[in-house]
Amino acid sequence: MVELRTINEDNYEECLNLSASVTNADFVDPVAWSLAEAWVFYDDSRPFAIYADDVMVGYVLMYIGEENHQIINFIIDSRFQKRGYGVAAARLCVEYLCKECNASKISLPVEPENIVAQRLWSRVGFEMTDDMEDGYLFMRLYIPKY
Repeated sequence: MVELRTINEDNYEECLNLSASVTNADFVDPVAWSLAEAWVFYDDSRPFAIYADDVMVGYVLMYIGEENHQIINFIIDSRFQKRGYGVAAARLCVEYLCKECNASKISLPVEPENIVAQRLWSRVGFEMTDDMEDGYLFMRLYIPKY
């Protein structure tokens, strides 16, 4: 079972040791950098460790400020890739932003060359846009309101 857990004094060191594969290393920020960003922007940031059956397999940072919900940094550790954890965790991120933040739109930046990430997020329902900022393309998911 995949789940998002709060990062705390019991698991932050393990979280800091997570790393993307060599192929994807240029596409994601190191966890230490991302956690520092979450600390600076504490009110608008939600960092989580990604667990699968009580084993930490990844990390995600979500931005919730200004009605501009985003998934900023998403890493599945190189030791745990290609097991379905990425798609499962991505769906949990969407669920979290919808339930906890009442998101009607979720954005995420991707490097134009990061085809693997684009495919992953497309599987979850995100679509590529023409919006570009700081060299990142943005993918978006619109959540219908019932």
